[in-house]
Amino acid sequence: MNDEKRARNNQTDVYAVHGADPEVLAYAMAKYSRSALTLKESLCEINAQRAEQFLNTFYFQYGHRSIADLAHIPFAIERLSLLAAIALVDEQRWDGQERSTRYQDFRKSGWYTPELGEFEPAYTAGMQALFATYDSVSLGMLQELKRSIARPDEMKEDTYERTLKARAFDMARYLLPLATNTSLGQIVNARTLETQVSRLLSSEFAEIRMLGEKLRKAAVTPAFGVNEAIGHFVLAEMDAAEGERHPLLENLLVRPVKAAPTLLKYAAANEYQRETRALLTQAAEELMGAAAIEPAPLVDLLDGEEPLEVELATSLLYPHTHYAYRQLRDAVAALPGARLAELIELGTRHRGEHDELLRSFHAGAELRFDILMDIGGFRDMHRHRRCTQLLQGFTDLHGYEVPDAPGQPTLAEAGLDRAYAASIEGAFAAFRTLRESGIAEAAESAQYCLPLATRCRSMFKMDLAEAVYIAELRSGVAGHYSYRRVAWEMFEAVRRKHPGLAGMFRIADVREPVDLLKR
Repeated sequence: MNDEKRARNNQTDVYAVHGADPEVLAYAMAKYSRSALTLKESLCEINAQRAEQFLNTFYFQYGHRSIADLAHIPFAIERLSLLAAIALVDEQRWDGQERSTRYQDFRKSGWYTPELGEFEPAYTAGMQALFATYDSVSLGMLQELKRSIARPDEMKEDTYERTLKARAFDMARYLLPLATNTSLGQIVNARTLETQVSRLLSSEFAEIRMLGEKLRKAAVTPAFGVNEAIGHFVLAEMDAAEGERHPLLENLLVRPVKAAPTLLKYAAANEYQRETRALLTQAAEELMGAAAIEPAPLVDLLDGEEPLEVELATSLLYPHTHYAYRQLRDAVAALPGARLAELIELGTRHRGEHDELLRSFHAGAELRFDILMDIGGFRDMHRHRRCTQLLQGFTDLHGYEVPDAPGQPTLAEAGLDRAYAASIEGAFAAFRTLRESGIAEAAESAQYCLPLATRCRSMFKMDLAEAVYIAELRSGVAGHYSYRRVAWEMFEAVRRKHPGLAGMFRIADVREPVDLLKR
């Protein structure tokens, strides 16, 4: 090898790529394993039609699913309920941002109204009552915070106002119902999008099924082009100047782009998930019968001494009950081996050729936390992706939280505690009315009535590094007290079980009052 060729081979080339269609870019990157072309050369020689032909062969015919990981697509999802947003983001490979209940006033957001027939007026009245109390608590707590916390001389008035307003919203958000409209943006690869759409289409909620269909349609129809308006302007200027339009230039400037017309064309409801959900719900009801829900701590770190088969069966049933994991596990562990095997088999009975195993099969993690906390705080914990999360349905059975925290004025001190409690109880009453109506559509929609103060149960399975990360991040003094308390209890649970590991946690003691003017 001569010196010139050796020097060329020793020079790494790195460049960013912008402007390629997602499927074209995925095709070009997949070509690395099938040709000696550079990415620049691949992109210059292909078009959307050739990309579609390639994907139809290698993605669908030969099952090379990893190709879809290379097509990343940004979406805006606007005016969906908080309930639907929780379902949307429930992916282990997901990146996005949602409207913040801390920095935005949700009084103008409105809410989602499902098909309720004769129950719609009562539902609407319940929504109006919750938002009215949300309004009074946010304004009342802002005044109480100003009364009790003086503005430092060095702090600007607008900074002082903005900081305390965020603290007031932190308390008022407990009253937002799951029907509240929100908006979010996500950037996902096409494989995640395909499983996301399929999962949403399999939901028991009409709104969430509609959301899945709209996501699928957005991926296969022309996307919003940021530069399209500029392109039309340029062409209009050329027309005004009586300049000649070159077809290639016109195509470059205003060509419609479809994000993933090939990769999403077969996305459909997942029958494996639908059928298995029904089987496991029935199995859980048969196992637990009318057993009362036993009291459980805020955070319960499971001991991990049960056989893997017991963990699998318990994890399969857990999302379809409202019982604590430990109580459910004890019932499962008492079953004979044959029945245990039958429960596990239910989780695979309807699995199709291309279906991934249910999330409940992600078993064997060393640290497993059964957490009972308010829905609002859970939404923040839900963002952690390096763990396996099993979620239960929302219910009034676990009661609700009150937004009091060390070092800050309470609802009672502001004279708002009775209105708060009355509003929550009214929402719970509406929930029970719909759930017990005997009308399928109304019973399905009952969860929309529940406010974010409602306690919900979820299982988080993780390794030590993720437990340290969550405990350190979520215990920070700038965070919401709800998840700060959970993070602290996670640390305490690990410390009790593994005292020698406690020293690696850099964690703030959430029992200490914080300076409410620090963010």
